Amino acid sequence: MTVHLFGATSSPSCASYALRKTATDNQEHFSPEELCKMNLGWDEEVPPHIREQWSKWSAGFPLMSNFKVQRCFKTAGFGSVTQAQLHHFADASDQGYGTATYLRLQNDQNNIHVALVMGKGRVAPLKRMTIPRMELAAAVLATKVDKMLTSSLQLQLDRSVFWTDSQSVIKYIANEHSRFKTFVANRVAAIRDASEVCQWNYIDTKSNPADDATRGQSAEKFLSNKRWLHGPDILWEAEQKWPVDTKPTTSLAPDDPEVKRTHIVSTTLHHTTGENATHTLITHYSDWTKLRVAVSWFLKLKETLRKLVQITKQGKMMTRNMMNKPDYKLGGQQVNVQDLKAAEIAIARFVQSQHYPDELKSLATKSPEVKRESTLYKLDPTLMDGIIRVGGRLKRMAIGEDRKCPIIIPKNSHVAKLILGHVHRITGHGGRSHMLSELCRKYWISNANSAARKILSKCVCRRYKARAGEQMMSDLPQERLQPDLPPFTNTGVDYFGPFEVKRGRSLAKRYGVLFTCMTSRAIHIEVANSLDTSSCINALRRFICRRGQVKYLRSDNGTNFVGANAELQKALSTLDQDKVHSTLRTMGIEWTFNPPGASHHGGIWERLIRSIRQVLCSILKQQTLDDEGLQTVFCEVEAILNSRPLTTVTNDPQDLTPLTPNDLLLLNARPVLPPGTFEKSDQYTRRRWRQAQYLANIFWRRWTSEYVPLLQERQKWNTKKRNFQCGDLVLVVDPTAPRSSWTLGRIIEVYPDRRGMVRTAKIKTQTNIIQRPITKLCLMLEGEET
Repeated sequence: MTVHLFGATSSPSCASYALRKTATDNQEHFSPEELCKMNLGWDEEVPPHIREQWSKWSAGFPLMSNFKVQRCFKTAGFGSVTQAQLHHFADASDQGYGTATYLRLQNDQNNIHVALVMGKGRVAPLKRMTIPRMELAAAVLATKVDKMLTSSLQLQLDRSVFWTDSQSVIKYIANEHSRFKTFVANRVAAIRDASEVCQWNYIDTKSNPADDATRGQSAEKFLSNKRWLHGPDILWEAEQKWPVDTKPTTSLAPDDPEVKRTHIVSTTLHHTTGENATHTLITHYSDWTKLRVAVSWFLKLKETLRKLVQITKQGKMMTRNMMNKPDYKLGGQQVNVQDLKAAEIAIARFVQSQHYPDELKSLATKSPEVKRESTLYKLDPTLMDGIIRVGGRLKRMAIGEDRKCPIIIPKNSHVAKLILGHVHRITGHGGRSHMLSELCRKYWISNANSAARKILSKCVCRRYKARAGEQMMSDLPQERLQPDLPPFTNTGVDYFGPFEVKRGRSLAKRYGVLFTCMTSRAIHIEVANSLDTSSCINALRRFICRRGQVKYLRSDNGTNFVGANAELQKALSTLDQDKVHSTLRTMGIEWTFNPPGASHHGGIWERLIRSIRQVLCSILKQQTLDDEGLQTVFCEVEAILNSRPLTTVTNDPQDLTPLTPNDLLLLNARPVLPPGTFEKSDQYTRRRWRQAQYLANIFWRRWTSEYVPLLQERQKWNTKKRNFQCGDLVLVVDPTAPRSSWTLGRIIEVYPDRRGMVRTAKIKTQTNIIQRPITKLCLMLEGEET
């Protein structure tokens, strides 16, 4: 039963509840729940032990006639009340849960009076619940009592205070991040709607008066219990003397059964990170506009759900017509400019909270100023609507607010990359300065200059300005560093021409075939009457017969020996390489081709062809020769180039004459005594072979000591660069076509050298598969490393 006292309620039912839950040492007490579990009918006799418990409980009930409660909340002569505050105490046990509410009054002389306003108890449900859930139900009951009393009492009340001896309840209420199971989540939401986290305090069980309503007491003990009517001792003291550490830590145990376990299923090969859902959403998008639209829809959904929750709290019935109103439907809506602006603000607020937590905390204080060591210190940042903006020195300028105080975005964030990429596109793939000028209209990215470079280096607009690939110059091949071998043992070959000669009354075309010794740099020139396979083989045979056996032959790849003359390229495309290769194989010659388009791989003969042209241009432009004259000119050119110095020419008369290829071919150099088995007198002997061997030893001695050291330095390509990799998207350079028509392809295979540096790659284009050197490839997008 409930007795109403001057607008308040005092409940002797709490006493009867305590009586029927009498706790004794032998745990014998009256339990109505036990009768319900037995499913006994109204006419059935109760078991003897239940009847005995009922007798003990009912015997103490007459004593409750002595229970008295003061009808007025304040005593006589208390004076005017200066402060009135409700204190709600909640507690639970395995048998039930309840609350006890007290009104704490304070007069103008700081005297304190505490009176019981209401006590309420409920029996535990038949479905067994855990103690933390029972404690949470008691906390919900306390908020309901507070709402009812606040509207009923005709007093000017301060903010109510809630007390509980359950640390789990306070942790659940204060937690902002964990997702709870439905039972806990609904009750935590109800508590936070009716109260604030700061209103909840912790009290130990011994001082909690609500414990009397849940543990049970005999009638005699209840009548002598002064705490129930007068409240705990802490309420009679000044607020400064209340326990200081009344709130435990808000961190939940990892194995808390009420926290939902989140299972993330990833279909990628990457490990799942511990980042929150917002970060995952942002990093999911690679376009700034798409990200803003997605966030706009999430904000619309959030606003719709918030309105629905407010309507539910107000107790209104949501009919079908209400649900179909535009304010509560997402379908058919469109994202407008205001929605996109709100999305930008939300994204910036989240990114700043992740990268600038200390700055946000400092700017939110009464003296808003960041630390000197902060990266934002020179920007004089200011906090506007929870967003860090540039303070700067342009506040008096008559320009837009966004331009005077742009939003600060951290350079290393994913959002900065999206914004810069968006700005780069809307500026028509403009340069770095244009991008930064447009960026400053709304955003300020720290170190934006370097960040813009990265965006430009990865944009596909590099198609129109990308440089061809480079790699550190390779080591010299072994064929160029083998002394003591006969000349032309290792040879490079290439074609040049054509040249017109007189043939009767008509003109015929002749071609030059250049053979160069890869070791001594000596050259030999043959005339080819045509570019058919037979003429090529004949030129090779004449060269071998005159210069000796060749073991290793290297040339450019088949159809583009020279590459300088289009007519020569077209003619060489018909050359039967297989027939030439088989002919050389029978002679014991190994023929190696350079990669297609890699003219710099044959620099040893390309440079000589340029020298040959310089000599021939000064002779053949004056008159047209016949076949005999052309052969004579070629021999003259051969002699001139074989007399070129290989070592440095000095003016010192004491120095030796420069080393030339003729020193080995003609053996007419001025000799010096070398170490070895040959003597100076050997040059005067009639045994010519000893004299030739002596002169050859002189050449190779000087070649090793004077010429080889000159090859040590790299003239260009001195640094290592990133290797091209499988999966890279590249642009195939074609010097004969405009850049806009160059073919795009993807690398499917690379060919590293002995040092692991890639110099040639196989590319798959839209039409075929080709092989090219890296100097004929422009990197567009890097593939994923494996």
